[in-house]
Amino acid sequence: MAVPPTTIVYTGKVRLRAVVRMRCPICNVQINKWNLKKHIDRKHTEQKTLDINARCHLTSQCIDGKNGIFAVMKTFKGHSIPLHVQCKTWGEIHTVLCQSNECQINMEVAQMSGLVSYHCKHIRSVSYCTSSAKTILLSEKVLSEMVSTKWFSEEKKKTCLARQQLANTNRVPLSVITTIGIPQTKKCISVYEPSMSYYSRLGRVIVVYDAKLNTWHCPCARLRRSCIHKYIAKWHLFETHRELFRTVISTEEALQANEQLCSFEERNVRDDHSVYPPKGVGLESIVTYILRNKKIPAALPKNLHVPTAYMYYPKNLFPEETMCQRCPSIVPLSDPMLITRKAKILTNWCIIEVFYLLDISTYCKQCPQCGMFYRYQEWKDHLHNFNDYIILDLALCLTLRNLLQVHTAVSRAVEYLQLTAGVQFPPSDTVLHAYLHFEALTDHEYKYSCVTCGDHSPVVVMDLHKKGVFKISVNDIKKPPENFRGEVDLETFWEALSKEMICRGFVVSGRCNPFAVPPSFHFWAPWIGRRTRRSNVVVNTEFEKIHFPKSLSEAAEILVSEDRLIDELFKQKVEVIRKLCKECGLDSSGSRSDLLLRLSNEMKSRQMYDKIFQKIWAVSGGWAVIMCPCGIVYSLKCNLRAESPRDFADLLLSWKHMPNVVIYDFARGLATHTNLRVPEKLPFSPFEGRLAEPTESSLALATCGKLKVSLPWLNTKKVMADPDGHPTTGSSDHYALYDRFHESNTKDRRDILRKLTLVPQLAGRVNSQVAEQLFAKMRKNNYFLNMTMPSTHLFQMRNIIHHYNQNRNNNILNRLKKTFGSEMVMNVHGLATFDRI
Repeated sequence: MAVPPTTIVYTGKVRLRAVVRMRCPICNVQINKWNLKKHIDRKHTEQKTLDINARCHLTSQCIDGKNGIFAVMKTFKGHSIPLHVQCKTWGEIHTVLCQSNECQINMEVAQMSGLVSYHCKHIRSVSYCTSSAKTILLSEKVLSEMVSTKWFSEEKKKTCLARQQLANTNRVPLSVITTIGIPQTKKCISVYEPSMSYYSRLGRVIVVYDAKLNTWHCPCARLRRSCIHKYIAKWHLFETHRELFRTVISTEEALQANEQLCSFEERNVRDDHSVYPPKGVGLESIVTYILRNKKIPAALPKNLHVPTAYMYYPKNLFPEETMCQRCPSIVPLSDPMLITRKAKILTNWCIIEVFYLLDISTYCKQCPQCGMFYRYQEWKDHLHNFNDYIILDLALCLTLRNLLQVHTAVSRAVEYLQLTAGVQFPPSDTVLHAYLHFEALTDHEYKYSCVTCGDHSPVVVMDLHKKGVFKISVNDIKKPPENFRGEVDLETFWEALSKEMICRGFVVSGRCNPFAVPPSFHFWAPWIGRRTRRSNVVVNTEFEKIHFPKSLSEAAEILVSEDRLIDELFKQKVEVIRKLCKECGLDSSGSRSDLLLRLSNEMKSRQMYDKIFQKIWAVSGGWAVIMCPCGIVYSLKCNLRAESPRDFADLLLSWKHMPNVVIYDFARGLATHTNLRVPEKLPFSPFEGRLAEPTESSLALATCGKLKVSLPWLNTKKVMADPDGHPTTGSSDHYALYDRFHESNTKDRRDILRKLTLVPQLAGRVNSQVAEQLFAKMRKNNYFLNMTMPSTHLFQMRNIIHHYNQNRNNNILNRLKKTFGSEMVMNVHGLATFDRI
């Protein structure tokens, strides 16, 4: 009989996606990706209170088995010097004692409370000890050899032999090396001490030798002071690890000489280039090298833009250089030198050191010939090294950049990261400086150019961002030298700002930064795109504004009330208040409250109010911008004093090709001032920048709305270009016009010929309020930008506007691609007309 075919029915669950396995970065075990975090929490995260058991206990080693002396690690985490524990529960006398004073106090309190069986974690860990240190008998012959080679004197030899005889009499080992939890560069020797003291409660002391630093430490002696325990430890190491004594000078005579020359050597070490981080010329060299050779690409790989929680990071960060890049000959660098084992990698979701319990180590190298240092500064590992202790994941840097574009301060981003990760992040100022360090090294071109209007826009809109200011005292602005003519090297100035941002990774405080750029009239430059400006030397004649008004408060852009000025005065340090009292002719003695009371009373007079205002409160003059009608910023200038047409004239005179049409809310003042500065060739002509000659007939037609002035070259370039004509239009005419909202503010009747609506090619086609729209967005950044230092404010503003321009250009390109296609858009760049816009 034929057996009918059977149908296999699957009743279990079907896996819809493949299992993704990853390796644990700590124990290297393969595990399901979704279980990795739980695995790390359970297996590799130290709990706040750990119970001592067979699987979890402090590492220990038996030192003296007869008397029950053990060496036990102090803590579960990190490197520490072991301590002694006695746990003798055999023989006639039982002794259970811990060397730690804190543990002894806890045990005494527990016994008084009735907890007789309580023992500290060190004593309980001894129950799981499985190793014993090797005991050796030190030879007198070796000791005599050390005396003959002048390691110490004959008298010290007799002391060591007497101590050895006493140890043999008491049947205890003289010295024992313990190997539990100690780095390879350190040696811990347990030395016999017959007298009982606070550091030798159990009759032994731990002597530590650091082979890397060539230092000895004993709890009974100060640094660079000898003792019997150090001599015995040296005797032990000379017999067991003689290679350590090949380059180490440790004779008693040498120690005395070192003590006499200590101050001289320390002074040389501070001035020498062998200290990291370097200072002086060494600091300047490494900052310049990093700025010029460690650039980060402006277009990073796309996989960095999406943060991931399961990225592998290297544990040891070494500089990739092997040869000195500064010396003319081939000079190999030194071996990597450890900077720290406690570096932290900050990511979008955690701090690697805290989450994985890893020791992230950073290293540096040094040229033996010129002394220049090289540190880890590689972006290919998806990391950005700020100060060797704080390291940012590149995805976090991009996240901070995007958050700034949506007006979110770095301080708020840090608060968000702390709430998300559940760990304490570094201070927000440190994270901000680390991010600016990243932007300073990013290879931004800062084009400041529109993809449709090209590098030389024929029509521009100018305005001032009045609320974008930073606090600065008038006295803090350096006055220009007598030979200063208002010319500043733009590239040099902004490179100096970048060096200040980079140097913050080597200095603790901004006051110690040798690259700091304070506000000054002679070294303060705007930013204009490389192809837009005439040359690297730009015009900045803001020092001409200095006229010393009678009332500084009247000249200030922001009127400050007396109450607000008093509040600001109360925030100052006592040194500033005392100095201010001296300058105002007041008694500078007494407490801080007395000084503030005197100043508050004197502030009622106008003269004294102006003097205090000059010292305590003053703000910069805002940001002057020049934009194309598409909304792209072409020029950016931070004013130190209140705005005037001079600021915009400086920018226009720095351009390679002056725009044909300038839209400004004070067009008449701009045209008059600029023409007075260049009388030999009037920048605004014809008709002083008006659209027509100010005759009675033209004024009457303009008043009636019947006057139209056509500028056809705005749409189609002139066939026969004018001499010195604009490269886009071919015209050499330059007009200064009012925007729509300020054209009726003028009192001069002739300014009716500066109306934007008189030009058919511009009326209804140019958004003259594009600057105001930008400022509406930038005002959302004032709450954090206005609280920063001038250099930080300046550097951050240029960077924010740069990314704003990039996003705006990308939106324009996407819109043009949808309208005209990709091929048409490729041919449009730099040749755009207002019909296309």
